[in-house]
Amino acid sequence: MARITIDGVEIECREGISVLQAALEAGLDVPHYCYHPGLSVVASCRICLMEMKSRHPQTGEMAWSPKLVPSCQTNVSDGMEVRYKSPKVVEAREKLMEFLLVDHPLDCPVCDQAGECLLQDYAERFGHATSRMVEQKHVNPKKDIGPGTMLYQNRCILCTRCVRFAREIAGTNELCVVNRGSRNEIDVFPGKPLDNPLQGNVVDVCPVGSMLDKDFLFSQRVWFLESGDSICPGCSTGCAIRIDHNHGKVYRFKPRYNPGVNDWWICDYGRFLYKHINDERRLTKIKMRAADTQETLDWDKVIDVIIRRLGEMANTADGRSIAIVLSPFLACEEAWLLGKAVRKLAPQAVLVPGYLPDGEPDRVFPVGASGDDVKFTIRGEKCPNSRGVEVIIAKLGGPAVTFAEFLTGAASGEYIGVWITGGYLDNWVTKELLSACMKAESLLVQDMLPTELSDKASLVLPMCSIAEREGSFVNATGKLQPFAKAMPAGEGRRSDGQFLLDFANRVGAVDCPGVFNGDRVRTLMATDTGAFDEIWVAPAPPAHQH
Repeated sequence: MARITIDGVEIECREGISVLQAALEAGLDVPHYCYHPGLSVVASCRICLMEMKSRHPQTGEMAWSPKLVPSCQTNVSDGMEVRYKSPKVVEAREKLMEFLLVDHPLDCPVCDQAGECLLQDYAERFGHATSRMVEQKHVNPKKDIGPGTMLYQNRCILCTRCVRFAREIAGTNELCVVNRGSRNEIDVFPGKPLDNPLQGNVVDVCPVGSMLDKDFLFSQRVWFLESGDSICPGCSTGCAIRIDHNHGKVYRFKPRYNPGVNDWWICDYGRFLYKHINDERRLTKIKMRAADTQETLDWDKVIDVIIRRLGEMANTADGRSIAIVLSPFLACEEAWLLGKAVRKLAPQAVLVPGYLPDGEPDRVFPVGASGDDVKFTIRGEKCPNSRGVEVIIAKLGGPAVTFAEFLTGAASGEYIGVWITGGYLDNWVTKELLSACMKAESLLVQDMLPTELSDKASLVLPMCSIAEREGSFVNATGKLQPFAKAMPAGEGRRSDGQFLLDFANRVGAVDCPGVFNGDRVRTLMATDTGAFDEIWVAPAPPAHQH
């Protein structure tokens, strides 16, 4: 570990990092625009300038260098002494902020970035309330640079984060800096719009309100949004995300720093999955079919109905059995509670890992990269927890079959009752699955959106979305990642974990009364199965790093 002195305070830092990163990791609020820990260093914004002691060429003594240097481009060395608070540095920042704001429009009241804009924050801290600019401001038109992104060039400070992302992370190179001098601006290459599977990240890395998400544009003020940390359910990568919502409606998913999983990025498929949470078709009521009519039940009564039906089917003497299909969209805790309860009620019930959607091959970025050069992977397996469900089924023991074997058995009328869980984000009910499940005398479907299967089920239970649940997923590399509930379940719904905990308690499968808590249930799981005791929690990045 190296020891350096910043503004008279000695700190210990990692070898080989920049002074700026060392300062940020030490909790110092050092302004920066162009620097991003996941991108190359260009030192173009100059807002992180510092004074540094160096050896005088004539006397050989250590003295403050007359030239300010960018701290993002200067690596730490043991014994180094720098300062950010000297009059020379403060003056340089003020002049720089004035330069950046010369052509900047006064449109904070209508800018989507207002409230989380670093230009806004730094202007207040380091700038002036008035401008000396009397000449006509240089005005650029808004640019539609792709199907998902707008570019407000007037607000751009040419930090080039977006250009570097498209080149270094996506590897698609749609963005560039055109023209020269004061006419520099960001643009796309002619005939090549910004349209890659990671393009939404250019909005995340933009420190000002220049790159804007068309989907979020003018939809909500950021200071009205509440947030919760979660895990993206879009594929088996398990990207760490933040869910932003207001008044029961989700407005966006944003990536969270998660080293070794998604780092700072998220793909567009996962980014826009929030729309299924707001889908007006969401199932909201428990429905039980009796003859040609449907009856609506409450959550407490439906547990009694399920216990009675499972008990009756378990006691049948015709050799036919019960199948419980555990969806790869269930959290580990939910799958374990359901499996434990069923094993208590019907020990010979068959546990089945749920349907795995056919996916494309894994896609790596930058495009064409391999090995250590891969910066991001979009998994072809479009479900978040198939590995967790498989481990739970194995640990619970008892009869179990693959999904393909279940389809064959169900088609031949092997199962008298089927409880199938869903939660899929796309249409997942095939004709083969529908036909096979119709052979069962009793079909319980637990799902989030209506399907042909739920339309024909004898009992339908509404599921909650990722924003309304807590638990954990096991990703493609075996990391057990917990996620929290971002917002309460909507009217008529009960969180899946709470319902299954109540069910398991009622049948005596577990002894964990009260409100569902993911950590507490995971402790029970670890004791019961000998697994699920090592979790991977995404660390928080330095507080002032952006």
